[in-house]
Amino acid sequence: MDTMLKSNPQTQQRSNHNGQETSLWSSGFGMKMEAITPFLGKYRPFMGRCCQTCTPKSWESLFHRSIMDLGFCNVILVKEENTRFRGWLVRRLCYFLWSLEQHIPISSDVSQKIMENTGVQNLLSGRVPGAAGEGQAPDLVKKEVQRLLGHIQTTPRPFLLRLFSWALLWFLNRLFLNVQLHKGQMKMVHKAVQEGSPLVFLSTHKSLLDGFLLPFVLFSQGLGVVRVALDSRTCSPALRALLRKLGALFLPPEANLSLDSSEGILARAVVRADFAPLGLWTGALAVFRRLCNCWGCNRRVCVRVHLAQPFSLQEYTINARSCWGSRQTLEHLLQPIVLGECSVVPDTEKEQEWTPSTGLLLALKEEDQLLVRRLSRHVLSASVSSSAVMSTAIMATLLLLKHQKGVVLSQLLGEFSWLTEETLLRGFDVGFSGQLRCLAQHTLSLLRAHVVLLRVHQGDLVVVPRPGPGLTHLARLSMGLLPTFLSEAVGACAVRGLLAGRVPPEGPWELQGIELLSQNELYRQILLLLHLLPQDLLLPQPCQSSYCYCQEVLDRLIQCGLLVAEETPGSRPACDTGRQHLSAKLLWKPSGDFTDSESDDFEEPGGRCFRLSQQSRCPDFFLFLCRLLSPILKAFAQAATFLHLGQLPDSEVGYSEKLFQFLQACAQEEGIFECADPNLAISAIWTFKDLGVLQQMPSPTGPQLHLSPTFATRDNQDKLEQFIRQFICT
Repeated sequence: MDTMLKSNPQTQQRSNHNGQETSLWSSGFGMKMEAITPFLGKYRPFMGRCCQTCTPKSWESLFHRSIMDLGFCNVILVKEENTRFRGWLVRRLCYFLWSLEQHIPISSDVSQKIMENTGVQNLLSGRVPGAAGEGQAPDLVKKEVQRLLGHIQTTPRPFLLRLFSWALLWFLNRLFLNVQLHKGQMKMVHKAVQEGSPLVFLSTHKSLLDGFLLPFVLFSQGLGVVRVALDSRTCSPALRALLRKLGALFLPPEANLSLDSSEGILARAVVRADFAPLGLWTGALAVFRRLCNCWGCNRRVCVRVHLAQPFSLQEYTINARSCWGSRQTLEHLLQPIVLGECSVVPDTEKEQEWTPSTGLLLALKEEDQLLVRRLSRHVLSASVSSSAVMSTAIMATLLLLKHQKGVVLSQLLGEFSWLTEETLLRGFDVGFSGQLRCLAQHTLSLLRAHVVLLRVHQGDLVVVPRPGPGLTHLARLSMGLLPTFLSEAVGACAVRGLLAGRVPPEGPWELQGIELLSQNELYRQILLLLHLLPQDLLLPQPCQSSYCYCQEVLDRLIQCGLLVAEETPGSRPACDTGRQHLSAKLLWKPSGDFTDSESDDFEEPGGRCFRLSQQSRCPDFFLFLCRLLSPILKAFAQAATFLHLGQLPDSEVGYSEKLFQFLQACAQEEGIFECADPNLAISAIWTFKDLGVLQQMPSPTGPQLHLSPTFATRDNQDKLEQFIRQFICT
């Protein structure tokens, strides 16, 4: 959560810089300053609900009815009231007394439970390849199990755990002003705990400090100690011995071998059976690094931990399989349309697997692999939606997409307030609050390496983004705001693609508003863009069809006022139900016969049509939405241009490096620095592989990327680039 930073200058140079900045901000510009709050009216937005289609029971039973009224708590605020003692000395030792009173579950019969595990017993009895043999397990194999257990985890030391919990609580209070946790989200987690099943927490790692912050939050809320598995190669022997006593889990080297290796079968079985429920404070080193960076500068910030709604994995596995439908690869769906060989989009879903194909995943059945991949999309979608939008993302988006040539501060403050309100109206949370002027000052101080503040004679300030690679950093920050406006951005780019062949791109807004856009045309254009964009950007629910997504996009464009419904000439208004005639079949239907739906026997009205709204704010908002997707679309278009240079065959890593260098060269020539991102280069290569532009073939030196025969001609390469550029709005 963003807050106003206060720092003491360490050197004369820093003092001069702060003095100059204070001098600039002391200038008034005659504008009434308003307060920014992270809510509209009385309630804060809540995101991260589990899927109502795949987990309806979890959606209903685990959601707290009064979640909006419960507010936040500061988990590092420990007072005398948090202990069962009172007095002057207690107030000074409350951190230590609090750590002594925390419940730490200790499992003393871990070895026996693991030996009795079904997977371990099957290996010891010889029922799987690579086992010890038939009958009773020999003592040698039992000793091997004990050795593996000793390597994974030793007996934890409760007093050492309490000592570290006290130390971390002390450090956190000096590192952060507060650590906020929503009480309603915590109550949902407690409801899930009451079900009696073990909980699995998946973190999106928004910060390097998540490794110790999340376990501390769960520990402080009475949920026990979180197991954290580590690679033994990342720690020194001394640190590994200390962390073992604190409950950390270290995987044995054999467990990391390939699945077809018989050497690691026993180790992997022991790891899967291991449920010692301890593993905390493995991020102590990160705390010390952060303290070393911040020590002496008196710089403390606020932080908030977001928890999405829990759901039952068992319920998901049962219901998710019923949502599977027919799918086709991107090559079959989109390539004929790109080449102009077909104009109809097939009525099927896109098959694009963006999760890494690890050995553990490939060992599962094909049906289970699909289940895991779709579960990951559900989890990632919920985590992204429940993450708060930061002030740096809003400020970077405004400077990158609307004011690359500079903007006066008074106008920037007004647009910052507008974009914050639009974010809250769409149900997304924001991670900041306070006076608008203070927020802008703090945000621009965080972006000081990428912006320039200039004073003008009227007492106002001009904020100018630094030209060059700094725009790449602003583009990365602006991606944090993309999920908020993603549906509208997809719809705006689809409308731009639909108008590309009718109206010149530089044509006036009034001329574009004359064009009549049919619903079927909009659906087709939205579908084409959905197929082109990667799954990790869109994060659609795997149980939601593309046509449902298209309808959602269309509804968003209507709600935000960009599209206005228009009746086609000579057609009956869609709202006129009085002239609908009943068919003879319906009129002569016997009473009580409900085999057919009555709605099926009405005459179907014609498809709806829309025009672009002529409101004064619409042109700017339309360009803003289109430019949200411009970095990735421009990177894809430049990747299509890069095909002309004939840099194939090459390895995927080598080709991505060459493409990134090409994006950097184009940025220097054309000034499009927001596209010079290595992640965009990798995303373009993956999309082109799915589209059938690039093919991966084996070679003596490893897999090599080749240009497919279809796109070996310059003509088809130009068609690909033209197909992508129709969605780009300059």
